[in-house]
Amino acid sequence: MKRIKIFLSIFLSVAVFASCKKQLDIKNPNQPTPQSAATEQGIVSLAQGGVFVNGFRDLKYGDGVFGLFWSGAIGFEELMGDDIQAEAANGYLNQIGVPDKVILSDGTVLVNPNAPAKQIDMLRAVNLNGNQGQNPTYYEWAYMYSLINAMNTTLDVVELVTFSGDAGSKKQTIQAWAHYWKGFAYARIGSIYYAGLINDVAASTNANYVTKEQVIAESNSELDKATALLTGISSAGDYADILGKLIPSFNQVGKGGVLSRDEWKRSINTLKARNILVNKLVSQMTAADWTAVLTLVNDGIRSTDLVFTGRSNETGDFLSSGGSGTVSGKVQHNQAGGNTYKLSERWVQEFKPGDQRFANNVKQTATWIGNTDRGQAFNTRYTLVSGGLGIPDVIVYANSMWVNTNYFWPATMKKMN
Repeated sequence: MKRIKIFLSIFLSVAVFASCKKQLDIKNPNQPTPQSAATEQGIVSLAQGGVFVNGFRDLKYGDGVFGLFWSGAIGFEELMGDDIQAEAANGYLNQIGVPDKVILSDGTVLVNPNAPAKQIDMLRAVNLNGNQGQNPTYYEWAYMYSLINAMNTTLDVVELVTFSGDAGSKKQTIQAWAHYWKGFAYARIGSIYYAGLINDVAASTNANYVTKEQVIAESNSELDKATALLTGISSAGDYADILGKLIPSFNQVGKGGVLSRDEWKRSINTLKARNILVNKLVSQMTAADWTAVLTLVNDGIRSTDLVFTGRSNETGDFLSSGGSGTVSGKVQHNQAGGNTYKLSERWVQEFKPGDQRFANNVKQTATWIGNTDRGQAFNTRYTLVSGGLGIPDVIVYANSMWVNTNYFWPATMKKMN
């Protein structure tokens, strides 16, 4: 993972150097540039770091309480989805998950005391450039465009590389990697924001906002490019060699590993099916849409397939091995409350009687009441049981004794089954 850390500085420095290049052409050997990655080993490090560091770990702004992508961007979304809750005020954690009203089991309606102001009003008010890391809508946007920029740089630099072995197959593997992750990033942007930018130029931006539908179309276009490149690869051995180096070794465990070209293409089909399902209301779905979804999922991920996964290691190079870095890792295993994120009562109530996932993972403890001056929305009686209760063949949501695992899509506790 040292290579990832080394090449992170490439992306952070490109924009700065670009403005000075015409005045000064002094090359500092201690300050790497994308061109210095124009070797086989260099492009692998660049492409790997561009995903696992630029895309999911490091940003210029952040907050130590909720972390960055996995507990920041994903955490904010889980808060808004009522899966978890928090009393901390950092990044407006204790506000973004508060509903406009709550209907109790007896029919009583409790209105948010801040009415008529609504959650959307708060999000618009704090969506300011000056808020930087305290803007909850910043994280998803910043990470995904950082990922896109890194992959644009990778696509530029790979054209300069001389590969050993079957050069065409190795180059196509790198290109497929870059287009896949661009497709992944655009899928997230188009699924979460009303508008976005499409940018194929490294170390640059533009103000040409397009609709979320156009962003999703760009996602599908990038994924199709990846599929075409995978189909055209002639050397399975050189393909596996490069992909095995692109994926950190600690992510090559269990369902994580070096995907075959067909497995990777099936992952792409599943993501494309998701692009349709999560971006249209049921009432908007046409017969053609349903046919497209069925066609894609019938050639989508199989139970025996390897997929891209994220795991922690002892040094927390990608996901933290401790309390920060993942939403599911931020749980108190003995009693409710205690960590930044708490298990939501509303999430618990979604389980139907007899659901073995609930029986294996959720424990009712003494009621935890946090800072009452901040409201009551984050109070809870429930916690997750570390390691589960040992019911065979039932998912375990949290385990403090083994590394945290997150499948790249989706990243919600309830949907991981």
